[in-house]
Order: sequence, then structure tokens, then C-alpha cells
Amino acid sequence: MKTYWRLPRGVDELLPPDAWELEALRRKVLDLFVSWGYDYIEPPVVEYLDALLVGSGEDLDLQTLKAVDQVTGKQLGVRADMTSQAVRIDAHSRVTDDIQRLCYAGNVVFANPQLTESSRVPIKAGAELFGSPSVEADAEVIGLMMAAVQSAGVDNPVLLIGHMGIYRSLVADLVSAGEVFDESELFACIQRKSQADIAALLPESTLAHMLVDLPSLMGDVESIGHARERLAGAGESVVAALDELEQLALLVRAKDGQVSVRIDVSELSGYGYHNGPVFAVYHPEHGRALAQGGRYDGVGEAFGRARPATGFDMDLKSLLSKIEQSQDIIFAPSVRPTLADESSEQLAKVAELRAAGERVRVALTDEEEIPKDCRRLLVVVDGSWQVIDRTENT
Repeated sequence: MKTYWRLPRGVDELLPPDAWELEALRRKVLDLFVSWGYDYIEPPVVEYLDALLVGSGEDLDLQTLKAVDQVTGKQLGVRADMTSQAVRIDAHSRVTDDIQRLCYAGNVVFANPQLTESSRVPIKAGAELFGSPSVEADAEVIGLMMAAVQSAGVDNPVLLIGHMGIYRSLVADLVSAGEVFDESELFACIQRKSQADIAALLPESTLAHMLVDLPSLMGDVESIGHARERLAGAGESVVAALDELEQLALLVRAKDGQVSVRIDVSELSGYGYHNGPVFAVYHPEHGRALAQGGRYDGVGEAFGRARPATGFDMDLKSLLSKIEQSQDIIFAPSVRPTLADESSEQLAKVAELRAAGERVRVALTDEEEIPKDCRRLLVVVDGSWQVIDRTENT
């Protein structure tokens, strides 16, 4: 038996009303980005593979679908992330020495599902800010990220902030000390927050104890003081990273006194290109981040311009359950050419309703039944066309 109707595992389609709700959410989020002064870009879905993987780690490489370009013979990739595309545009397609703010929203494709039930074709919306190394730039991006999540109907989101510089500096010091260990495995252990696995992986040392402690160094903004105590004796770069983390957290809280801020110095989100503050938004009803991002200074060097950069993205599909469904459809009877005056009035009313944002479906024939999703009807009441609740006509 042929099964042409089947979709590949992890590849989904959206049907009414979710498809339209997703488009409405995409437009709402993009309108928000633009209102903050970000310029919309629409990068191609397919690019040369080396451009798509600029600055990224093995994870993104494994998630990228690959093909050979029949025109050039070069290897192509279907984007699994849009940050590198924004970097390329800032460095090459839209060059400026000024601060540049870019935003986007579109499909990405994963070679493998990130989670068992997750989609391999999410729709990512994001914003990137180039040209400023300041914590104020990170704070702006965080503020926009929180506003975007809240615009999707998420109440009381929790902001988690970390700093990749702490982990990177400790690992660099281990390497300088001549310690031998599997860096990729250590990164995975830190991401899992498995202190036992970290201890088993590293030779006994003061630096190893600091890395083992990282997953436990979390809490409110004041917990940064505890992190300073536990990481006392680390290099100056660790101290600088903690200072920057504290500055950023206090600035975010000063700009929005209602935001719930949590600190996690072992937060290692991203595809390997983040090298400064990192941040993510969580909610108790969701088991994973609703949005995440961070600083990735210098990634554009591969394109000839190593600019400071920070940004975030979010999967719009994962937020569909949070938004309110749109209004239902008004059902109008078929137009009758034999009744010219009445038909003209009906068409005028239909046009008026549609212009006001209502959804109106006009029957094709008198025999067409009223669909179940039409809760309101357009009927003649006291000589004029009016919208009534369907139950009033039963």
C-alpha cells in the first residue's frame, strides 16, 4: 500500500486554525521588533555550508541537512540556525560602522529532532544587535526577548542569565596547566549539570573543583557573591566575567523591576559561538527554554569583519498554545442576482465586516450548510443585514 501521505519523522504541518494563529504571532513579534528599531531581513533557506557553520560547534554541523549544489559542485546546507546568516549580512551585505539592529522570522530545518516530540521544522524569530560590546546592548536584547515572549501570551516568564566566559576561562587555565581531558565531554557534562561526571572526567586540582562547583552556583542576583567566594583564586578573566554578569543582571532589573531574574554560571546555551553573557526565558509550564541567546563577539571575522554582537531567537511554534484563538467566522447566505437591491446591500455589509477585521464566509449556493465553526450568521433583521449569534436562529 502506498503511503505518499506520510511525512518524515519530526516534520509537521499546521492546519486551521493553528496555521493562521502562527502567522498572526509571527507578524505580532515582527511588529514588536520593528517598533524597537530593528530592520527586517529575509535570508535564504539554503546557503553554502561553510557560511552556515561559521563560528559554530559540532552540534550545529550535525543538525544541518546537507546536499551538493548541482550548479557549482559545492556543498550546500539547509539552515538550522539564522544567526550566522545575520552575521554574514552585517559583515558583507549591509556593511556599516554604526550599530546595526537586524531581525528575522522564518523556517529552519533540523537534521534530527532536538527532543522526542519536537518539530524538525520550527519557525525561528530573532533579533541581533551588532557593533556594541556594552552590557547596555545585552540588556536591550534581553528586554526585547522578554517583550516578545510576553507578546505571545506568556505571563510571569523567568529570565536566566549566565556567562560563557567563566567556563571558557576555567577550561583555558586547565589546558595551560597541561591537564589532559575531553573538552567536548566536559561541555556536555556541564550542560547536564552532572557534578559527579565532571569530577570523574577531570584530574584532581583546584581548577577541577571549581568546574565541579559550577552547576551549583545558581540563584538570585545576590548569588553572584557566593560564586565569587567559590571561584576565588581563578584568573582575572573569571572575575571580569562575574563583574559583567552582575552588571547585566542589575541593569536588567533596573529597567524592569517586575522581571524575575535567576543566575546560573553554568548556563552554556547556544551552538558553540557564544563567548560572553548568555540568557534564556523559561516558564513553569514549559520544560525547555522559550527563547535564548547571548553575546558572540568576533564571529564575523570569517566574513572579514569581527564585530561585537549579541542577540536571541525563539521558536514560534512552541508558543502557539499560549495565544488566544482568533474570532470565529460569520456565515452569510449566497448572493442572489435576482434580488439586486438585497444582494447589493448584503455585499456592502460583507465588505464592511471584512474591512473591520471580521472573517466572513459567503455561501456558494442556497443548499450549502452552515459550517460548525461559524458561530455567527449574517441575516436580514427588520429590513437590514445584521450579525446575530447562531443560537438566535435556531
